[in-house]
Formats: sequence, structure tokens, C-alpha cells
Amino acid sequence: MSESYIRPLALCIFHNRGKILVNQFYDACDGQTLFRPIGGGIEFGERGIDAIAREVREELGLSISDIRLIGTLESIFIYAGKPGHEIVQIYDARFDDVTVYEQPWLDGCESDGAAFKAIWHNSSSFTATSRLVPEGLSDLLKNASLLD
Repeated sequence: MSESYIRPLALCIFHNRGKILVNQFYDACDGQTLFRPIGGGIEFGERGIDAIAREVREELGLSISDIRLIGTLESIFIYAGKPGHEIVQIYDARFDDVTVYEQPWLDGCESDGAAFKAIWHNSSSFTATSRLVPEGLSDLLKNASLLD
């Protein structure tokens, strides 16, 4: 982040058989692996529900339905040695293509062109050094019965 600002985000929880779909990141500065659901920035004038549908379409090339807001989190963090501050709307949704749930991972592409694999993980994947982010997401998902 070159200047300080609060970034609005929309993330979506896709769940299947006790697992959720997440993208994996590695922070070389603190040596931690981070897992985050699919999603991204909310653009000016865009509603969060529209942002999440757009982000999933852009990153995975898939359409979604049954979108519902399950909560909002505030995340203040350090990533790659730089401070960040996000207000994060967390949505639940379903892929329109049900065959997606049978795939072990989904190939995706970030807005900067970087390729990634979104992989289904259960709660045992998330530890003190392999965290599910943003902070508070694990508790939110447990309270909504979306993660064991």
C-alpha cells in the first residue's frame, strides 16, 4: 500500500462436504501461509453483492446464485511488511455449475494476471501458522454452521 486507506472487499464462502474454497498466499516477511476465500475489491458505486458476482466471474469464469450476506468483518493487518486495513463483506453463495463441487481445485486468475489454484480445505487446514483470513472469519463461519 503506497498510501493509507481502508479497502472495501467482498469475499464469498463456497462450502461443500465440510470444506470451503480458498486461495493460498505466503507472506515471506513473517513466514506464514494464509488462506482467503475468493473475492476482491468493491468498486466505487458498486454494491458488495454485485462485486462478489463480478469477482467470481473474473477470477474463476463461473456464475453464482443464492448470494446472501452472512457478516461484515474489519481487518487491520500487516502483509508483506506493509500495513493494511479492510472492511470485508462475507457472502455465502452457490456455483450455478454443480460439477464444480466435484473438482479438487479450481484454476483462477487474479486481476493482475497471476494464476492461482482455489482449493477445498476443511477446518483442520487452518492453524496458527496457516491462518484463515481475514481475522474473525473462522468464528463467523463456525457461528453460521459453514465450517466445523
